[in-house]
Amino acid sequence: MPGTNLTREEARQRAAVVSDAAYDIALDLTLEGERFGSVTRLTFAAQPGSSTFVDLVDAELSSVTLNGRELDLSAYADQRLAIDGLEAQNELVVTGTCLYSHSGEGLHRFVDPADDKVYLYTQFEVPDARRVFATFEQPDLKAEFTFHVTAPSHWKVVSNSPTPEPVAADGDAAVWHFAPTKTMSTYITALVAGDYHEVRDTYTGQHGEIPLGVFCRQSLVPHLDEDDIFLVTKQGFEFFEGAFQMGYPFGKYDQVFVPEYNMGAMENAGCVTFRDEMIFRSRQTVSAYEQRANTILHEMAHMWFGDLVTMKWWDDLWLNESFAEFAAHHSSVKATRFTDAWTGFTNNRKNWAYRQDQLPTTHPIAADNYDLHAVEANFDGITYAKGASALKQLVAWVGEEDFFAGLRSYFTKYAYGNTELTDLLAELSQASGRELDSWAAEWLQTSGVNTLRADFDVDDSGEFTRFEVEQTATQEYPTLRRHRIAIGLYERQGDQLVRVDRIETDIEGDRTAIDELVGRRRPDLILLNDDDLTYAKIRLDEGSFETLLSGIGHVAESLPRALCWGSAWDMTRDAELPSASFVDLVLAGVGTESDLTAVSSLLRQGQSAINLFTSDEKRPELARHWEQGVAELLAAAEAGSDHQLAFARALASAATSADRLRQVLGGSVEGLELDADLRWSLIRGLARLGDADEAEIDAELARDDTNQGRENAAGARALRPLAEAKAEAWRRVVEDASTPNETRRQIAASFQVPGQVEVLAPYVDRYLEMADTVIDEMGVWIGQNALIHLFPLANPTSEALAKVDAWLDATQAPAAARRYVMEGRDDLRRALKAREIN
Repeated sequence: MPGTNLTREEARQRAAVVSDAAYDIALDLTLEGERFGSVTRLTFAAQPGSSTFVDLVDAELSSVTLNGRELDLSAYADQRLAIDGLEAQNELVVTGTCLYSHSGEGLHRFVDPADDKVYLYTQFEVPDARRVFATFEQPDLKAEFTFHVTAPSHWKVVSNSPTPEPVAADGDAAVWHFAPTKTMSTYITALVAGDYHEVRDTYTGQHGEIPLGVFCRQSLVPHLDEDDIFLVTKQGFEFFEGAFQMGYPFGKYDQVFVPEYNMGAMENAGCVTFRDEMIFRSRQTVSAYEQRANTILHEMAHMWFGDLVTMKWWDDLWLNESFAEFAAHHSSVKATRFTDAWTGFTNNRKNWAYRQDQLPTTHPIAADNYDLHAVEANFDGITYAKGASALKQLVAWVGEEDFFAGLRSYFTKYAYGNTELTDLLAELSQASGRELDSWAAEWLQTSGVNTLRADFDVDDSGEFTRFEVEQTATQEYPTLRRHRIAIGLYERQGDQLVRVDRIETDIEGDRTAIDELVGRRRPDLILLNDDDLTYAKIRLDEGSFETLLSGIGHVAESLPRALCWGSAWDMTRDAELPSASFVDLVLAGVGTESDLTAVSSLLRQGQSAINLFTSDEKRPELARHWEQGVAELLAAAEAGSDHQLAFARALASAATSADRLRQVLGGSVEGLELDADLRWSLIRGLARLGDADEAEIDAELARDDTNQGRENAAGARALRPLAEAKAEAWRRVVEDASTPNETRRQIAASFQVPGQVEVLAPYVDRYLEMADTVIDEMGVWIGQNALIHLFPLANPTSEALAKVDAWLDATQAPAAARRYVMEGRDDLRRALKAREIN
């Protein structure tokens, strides 16, 4: 929409004009229809005689007054309200209605099909507070916010400040008058309202008491495990308040699990929102609980890093997300039962970063976010996982003690203010005595990933006569970085591969000699970047790789296994390792893999190796081999174990015919609980094979007529190899603006299916036609879902690649659309290259 794409320069100009803002916001949630009442009273200082604008999206205004004078409503155009003739002190009052969202942006409204109860929540990052009230929508114009909310009297109403006692209003309504918030940015203000269930507790620590709340939908109450959520929350507060030597800054701490959420969670100050799939209604492996704990800790870290101290502009978005990503894994290891959290990071999140960083759309960690469209496109694996990897490297570089000392100084100095990267680096440099500007230039302001290899000579007795670490970079991104790494030496001891020595050293330039290893006997496995201290691809020498292929399951510790798994998958993606070899490696080692995050990731990667990286001639045989292997793993798994559940889910994707899935669905696997989510996995597998028709999907929905059931049913329908199923899926994703956002994502993710060549063939051209306009017509979130999930990747062909290339050469589509198509194009290119060697 015109006027919604705020630029960095516009934000600078506005910040030079206005200051000292305070908001008083009245919202009426009792109106009928799709709109709610919104009255914003905004006071602020300004340069006398200046002019600026206020952001407000999809509003219908009834009046606007500035310093007591009525403004013509024509001043509101293109989602901005122009104001001029400003005085030294100003009061702007904007009265009207705004639009409820069904896309997860602004104020989202949801009616639970299980019981018809109503649930509202806000999601404002990056620029969507302006969908609810009139704002200066930029992070450096911090303010106090006072909310007044009129809603049905039986609802729960939650915001950044503690929830007050409601005051009775007309009919069945009440008004909640919240106390002013602490000073904060618009994007971390929040409102949650509806028929929520509430549970309360208190954390008592060295800085006093923190009231805690957990909220969820009524239909999820039987599944709410609040004790575990409160346990991780309290462990997090104990760790962070101790590490930062500073009390939690925002008083109370509510955590609300909300439906149809676009992201994992959001760090609204004192009112954190989570996607409510994290309230597990079916059995999950331990990796789901580890990920939930990680998310809880991630958002809690933001209370200091992001909410208390906030980046001045979105160029430093990474400061928020990379730090929270690092801090969540670090605190998981230090403070919770998930002491192997860094293994999960290596097995999952870091692979996300490596993929993102090898795409043609890669960018520096500290990206040039020149406008809001660039910000929205740069919420990715580089912002989160590569940034966290860089911070982990920085901790190794400066030392953990000095790193946290610098953070404590940073929080104290800039509390409730805004900063830039240089402010953080100055405090870390002061604490550590290290010069960090050159480190930042290497790690934060360049793109691309380095590759590390061991290059050595051995004599007749098997001892090293020379040992060097070789570092390479790509031609497009040639930066060679300084790395602090560990080198692990592993030997076979009985039936295990055990680390017998570890050397920690600095790597710089294209070659670094490791003199400490000269004269040492060559071990069975040499592992560069042991303990995963740095961010780099690793390649094993020939002997180490043979050891890996014959016994990855024998590596005693989980983190070195994760590094080996990651190297093998990266080689498969780079067409250096045949897909059949990777499949065999997974089948040989996944059954004894202790990290359940790795188990899930490896099973997905094994399936992808068959679907994407195997030639048409060899794929049927390899797919049958994979299906048989997964079935054998399922049969051999301990009854009721996490591995058994993971293998059952994988079989739903691996099955090449319906017989095995029908047997599992019929209860043939001892100890396997066929709960709602697992049943849907099996039904979806049958739908993919064309064996579950509309009637069976409807019958399953009747068993599970919940919101999640409806989303699963929509995805199952889209999976069927029928032209009419694809046409309806396309309509609901691309053309129907009323499709709820999570339902849209489920349908889109189920559209492209390997093997469904004929029914998907027409959608190569239709995809490229859609890509020209979908973001302009449907917005970034809907457009992103369509462009990522509908890309014609499932059945790669050189003809599709040629059509995509022609579109990229000719299109006038927005930059965000070009980005997602370019990323799909790179995956397609990789698939075709790997198929050539397979």
